[in-house]
Amino acid sequence: MRIERLDQNTKKNLLEDLLKRSPNSYGKYEESVRVILDAVKERGDEALFEYTKKFDGAEISASNILVTEEEIREAYDKVDSGLIEVIRKALVNIRSYHEKQMQYSWFDSRPDGTILGQKVTALAKVGVYVPGGKAAYPSSVLMNIMPAKVAGVDEIIMVTPPGKDGKVTPTTLVAAKEAGADKVYKAGGAQAVAALAYGTESIPKVDKIVGPGNIYVALAKKAVYGHVSIDSIAGPSEILVLADETADPRCVAADLLSQAEHDELASAILVTTSMELAEKVSDWTDTFISQLSRGEIIQKSLDNYGHILVAETLGDAIDAANEIASEHLEIMTADPFEVMTKIRNAGAIFIGKYSSEPLGDYFAGPNHVLPTNGTAKFFSPLSVDDFIKKSSIISYSRDALEKIHRDIEQFAEAEHLTAHANSIKVRFDGKDAQDKNGQEER
Repeated sequence: MRIERLDQNTKKNLLEDLLKRSPNSYGKYEESVRVILDAVKERGDEALFEYTKKFDGAEISASNILVTEEEIREAYDKVDSGLIEVIRKALVNIRSYHEKQMQYSWFDSRPDGTILGQKVTALAKVGVYVPGGKAAYPSSVLMNIMPAKVAGVDEIIMVTPPGKDGKVTPTTLVAAKEAGADKVYKAGGAQAVAALAYGTESIPKVDKIVGPGNIYVALAKKAVYGHVSIDSIAGPSEILVLADETADPRCVAADLLSQAEHDELASAILVTTSMELAEKVSDWTDTFISQLSRGEIIQKSLDNYGHILVAETLGDAIDAANEIASEHLEIMTADPFEVMTKIRNAGAIFIGKYSSEPLGDYFAGPNHVLPTNGTAKFFSPLSVDDFIKKSSIISYSRDALEKIHRDIEQFAEAEHLTAHANSIKVRFDGKDAQDKNGQEER
């Protein structure tokens, strides 16, 4: 891996390089995505099946697009029982963590008859996109479905691309069943996003779409946002390790490569105060690459977006980490908890030698759907909050409103909104009672 001294120029160049990975930088694909979205919107199932045949090579129709209970049973027969047990153990941790995020409706009443509150309501119907083909990630199935289940979503609809045989990856199906998906449909790509956003004869329209996918899926989610809600526009995976001379270079190198193996656009960055550590980590990455099954992908990732930055001080290293705002941040320093208090921007923070990033991917419990491309400066991990909405509750008695009605009228009139003011005024001008009495006399 390349080793550079951390300064303003190297940081600036690094940030510019990382931004090139954003889905927002792939405008040339947007028109293709728009054509697919419009076709599905206009022609429904017919277009969905055509694109499934074109892109996935599968013959899908209204009769077989919905995964059956029989297909789910077949999937269980094909998946190692040990893996099923691991999935169940992971689900316990994921559920437990997300249950702590639950919010509930609340009401605050006062002696004057004022009642204020907040009503928390789960979304009615959510769509979960799960990649298929080469990218089969049952862990993402768990992470996207479980917070929705905890939130109390009425119906969870999952879509995933079928293989050429018209089947769904067995591990994906098992994970979906264990996590609690209500229905699984054989559809992928931008066409599946369109089906969830607009609805077709087979796939119902949802309120929100979550889940990762390729550039076409990302751009499709971006295009339908506003028509439905989405979680985020996910970019390639990234990791930043913040380390000093006390870190184990072998572990640091292994952790960097754990993300570099995702694809050629993945980013793996070490920021350290130790040149000696930097050199040892670089050597270990070379050693591991020669041993790992996805070594070619890892090498391309490191060539494109792999960096080792050597900072003068730990403070400079922390500043760089906050500026980069990585999806995954590992802290391997003498006092990692103290460093953690100074981290402002990161999707997930892993503290200490034995808290490597894959722990979060699979088992610990916190969600692994995280903000990428520097969006950790203002976005949060996927959570129960993504599957609920809040309504404000306002109730005033006559006595409570009477005390402040002139204040409201003055405020409204200052904004030249006389109808607003009148809406308050009519309740206290006495005319309602007079008119009512007059009608009764006649």
